[in-house]
Amino acid sequence: MLAKSIPLMIHRLSSGRFAQRMRSAVSVMVLIASLAALVLVIHAQYGPHFSASLGSGGMFSGAMKPASGETNNASRSDKVENGSYRVLAEFLAKRYKVSQDVTFDLVSIAHAAGQQIGLDPLLIIAVISVESRFNPIAESVAGAKGLMQIIPKYHPEKLQEFGGEKAVFDPATNILVGSQILKEYIGRTGNLSTALQMYAGALNDEQDIYTNKVMNEKQRLQQILGRIGGHPVRVKSTTVKGTVSESSPL
Repeated sequence: MLAKSIPLMIHRLSSGRFAQRMRSAVSVMVLIASLAALVLVIHAQYGPHFSASLGSGGMFSGAMKPASGETNNASRSDKVENGSYRVLAEFLAKRYKVSQDVTFDLVSIAHAAGQQIGLDPLLIIAVISVESRFNPIAESVAGAKGLMQIIPKYHPEKLQEFGGEKAVFDPATNILVGSQILKEYIGRTGNLSTALQMYAGALNDEQDIYTNKVMNEKQRLQQILGRIGGHPVRVKSTTVKGTVSESSPL
């Protein structure tokens, strides 16, 4: 009896719902195994970077991001710049007895202004050093005001863009406007020394005392930057009496 029933049970299992479920389960298992094999092949070909891209948002998310080398280079450049600003800020804060955090901001602003108008940031910082010793509310008896000692009545159109004469005491405005004035003088005279003397209102000074002060300060800043990393930083020299092309590592 049992011998007759076993073939019947096998026939029913093979032709009923159970068989369908089994076939479905086997199909799923085959699909999973195929996907696993595919992942192993891709991983072996493309390495761990592919896995990292999967973990960070999917296969195609990595294609929307900059290459890792570019990101690392940009990050490294930012760190170098930030380090340069910190070194300069520390030196200037001690030299002129001002806040290091504020000086760091002013150095950053000078760098941004220099990039915007095409002027060496170290030259801008040197002018600030000589003109106001990093006092943003400095004012002379002649009416020169702020970090770069701008006389508002001579440059109303430049200050008007930023709200008028009162803006002269805003550090960012003062540095940008002062840099624009110096840049114009360089273009007008074609000579950095003459432009600096004009900026100081000392064109009659045949000894170029003001120019020498600014250029000595700039050279001092270059030397400070040259100590970063224990080796000198290459800086193109500025010819005061000749061309007005100058650059710095800042």
